[in-house]
Parts: sequence; structure tokens; C-alpha cells
Amino acid sequence: MLVATAALGLVAPIAAQASDAINLDGINDYSSSKKTANRIDSQTFISETNEDIAILKGRVDGLEAQQNNFDAGAFSSTTTMDGKAIMWIGSVDGANEVSSAQTETVQTGYTYTMNLNTSFTGDDNLYVRLKSGAQGAVWHDSKPFYHIETKSTSDAFKVDKMWYTFPIGESITAIVGPRIENYYMYVTPSIYSPGALKSFKLGGNSNFGASTDVGVGLKWETESGFAIATNIVDKNADSTGLMGKNSVSKWDTQIAYTQPRYHASVTLSNAQNWTSQSYNATKLAAAMKGSDGDTTGYAFRGYWRPLETGTATPEISVGYDIKSADTPATAAAKEASSYMVGLTWRDMFQSDDRIGLAVTQPLKVTEMQGGGATGEVDPFVWEAYYSFKPNDSMEVKPAIFGGTDVYEDSGDDIFGAVVTTTFKF
Repeated sequence: MLVATAALGLVAPIAAQASDAINLDGINDYSSSKKTANRIDSQTFISETNEDIAILKGRVDGLEAQQNNFDAGAFSSTTTMDGKAIMWIGSVDGANEVSSAQTETVQTGYTYTMNLNTSFTGDDNLYVRLKSGAQGAVWHDSKPFYHIETKSTSDAFKVDKMWYTFPIGESITAIVGPRIENYYMYVTPSIYSPGALKSFKLGGNSNFGASTDVGVGLKWETESGFAIATNIVDKNADSTGLMGKNSVSKWDTQIAYTQPRYHASVTLSNAQNWTSQSYNATKLAAAMKGSDGDTTGYAFRGYWRPLETGTATPEISVGYDIKSADTPATAAAKEASSYMVGLTWRDMFQSDDRIGLAVTQPLKVTEMQGGGATGEVDPFVWEAYYSFKPNDSMEVKPAIFGGTDVYEDSGDDIFGAVVTTTFKF
């Protein structure tokens, strides 16, 4: 009885709402009126249909016009864009000993990059990199604690790189651009990816000192793995002309042999008034040049990778550099050398992770013109890191690094820690 009473209580208001919402008498009247309505024939909807079609056509034309306007301002169908945001935080113990302008405080840094690639023929490519960045002063110092991702633009977003590549025949690639560095026109000389320090870039960043400016190069690569690359970058090309009398330039020529699991190369660098050698060099070696401002360098590089990843056998990258001053002044630095060894273990704990360990002797003077003691320090720098990916678009890389006598005297000892996070899109 209780259930029946409750059910009736629910049905009653629903029935009342239905009678209010549905006008049964109205439906009956409508049904009756239809019995006397005119019959529908082929002419019934003609006028309304033509009018609706005209309206619809106008709307479609409007959408097409808007689409055309959008296409006019959109990227070319052959343009692709990708980018990344990188942030890091850390500190360097002993930075104030190496440079009086530095402190041991915790400092941060960031870069934001957009890469644009456009092809016009299917075989060529116009590359433009837009970049913004700022960081604490310690990460922008050209001493051995210079961070691998450092870029200082004072937060301005600007063109950072620009060059055009196109084929000449089947085996030769030409590269030319107003914003490029020599090593972008090489065959890749090293597979060690630095965890913190720019010192370890390209198998030891000594003779490969970087400077972005006007450049041109040719690269000949064969199917057998043999390759020759030659290129020049001139810092004063915008003002005094390419290879002018007062040129500040570096002409590099690389001979390389590369297979899927190994590589060997030697690169000859002829530098004229060039001063960008300080990323992996002592104070004395960084300033070394002949009385005419010229130097000659040889960079030997090689790498080897195991057949499988995830084992105790690492990838190995090695580098050895020799630099000499052309016509050195009396009692001035005549020759210098450096080396680097980098080890990488991939896929050790999870897919796409890396363990990296590298050591380098920064470029140091080994001989003075006319003989005599160099007064040089015995520098040594190392780094170790672990890189892992929480997802396909994010990488986290904690690292530690250090060194002894890294720049000018025996008191220049450092130890640092930094965490770098990369977001790719």
C-alpha cells in the first residue's frame, strides 16, 4: 500500500505537467484543419527553395573569400615549424675565484627557440631560427662553466640563425647565409651530447670556437661514407666585405669518413684575427695568435657506438686539438693543445634516457716562441649527468661538473650543479 501510494503520488504531477505541455485539443484542431488544406504539388515550395538556395550560395561565397584571405597570410604548404623552451637552475662553487665578476649564488637561465624550415624545390631548404634568452652572469661567462644552452638577448626575440642549402648535382650541397657558424656546415664530428657545459660540445670546443655571421660552404658526401666539407665565416663581411683586408674570419676544411656505427675526421682551421676560442681554453691559450693575428688549428675527431643500447658498453666520442700561431712574436705563445673524451650510455633504466660522463683538458699553451717556460696551468674539467624523459616532449637533465686549474692559476678550482629542463613542441 505504501509503494502504491508513492507511485500514484509521482504519476499525478507528471500527468498534470503533460496535459499542460501538450495541447490535445490543439492537435485535434490541427489534424482537422489539414483535412481541408490544399493538396501539395510540384510548385508548392519552388519560390521558397530558390530563395533559400540564393541565401546559401551567398554564405558559401563569403566563406570562400574568408578562406582566401586566410591562405594569403598563412605559411607556405612547404614550411614547417617546431620549437623548444629550456630552463635551468644551479650554481658554481669557485666561480668567484676564476672571475672576480662572478658569485657562487644560485642562478637561473632560459632560452625560447622557434625553428622554421621551408623548401621551394623539394631538394633545398631555407632555415630560420628565432630565439630569445637571458641568464645569470655565471652561465654566460666564457670560462669553463659556460652553460651549453646559454643565449643572451636580454629577453628580445630575434633572428638567431639563417641560411639556405641547395644541391649541386647529386653529391654536393651548398650552404650560404647571413647568420651561420662553421660547424653547421660540417659532417657531424661528435655524438656526445653535453649535459651542462659548452666545453664538451663537438668533441671539445677548442678549434671549433663559434661565432655567428656571414658564411658560405660546400659539402661533398658520397654513398661510401667519405666526405669533404669546406666553409668560411667572416665577422666583418657586413662592413668591410667578405674576406677583406681587415677580415675577422675562419676558413675550415674537414675530411671525414662516416659509417652508421663510427666516424673519423680531421678539420683544418685557418683563422684570421679570430678570437672566439675561449669556451674550452685557458686565458693564455684563448689570447694566442700570431703577430699578424692569424692561427692554424687541427681538430681530430672520432666516435664509435655499440650495436645495442641498454648495455654496460657506452658510446665513445674523442677529440684532440692542436693550435699554432702563425709568425708568433718573440716570447709569445706558439703552440697549444687540448683533448676530450665523452662516454654515453643510452636506454639504461627507461627508453630514451642517457647517462653521460666526459673529461677534457681545455686548450693550453705547450710551447713559447724562442723556448722557455710557458707559465701555463694544467687545466682539467669534467661533467656527469643523467637525462630522462617524463613524456615524449619533455626532458629533465640534472648534472654535476667540476675542474682544477681551469683558467689562469692553481686556485681556479670549481664544482657546480645544475638542472636543465627542455620542453619541445
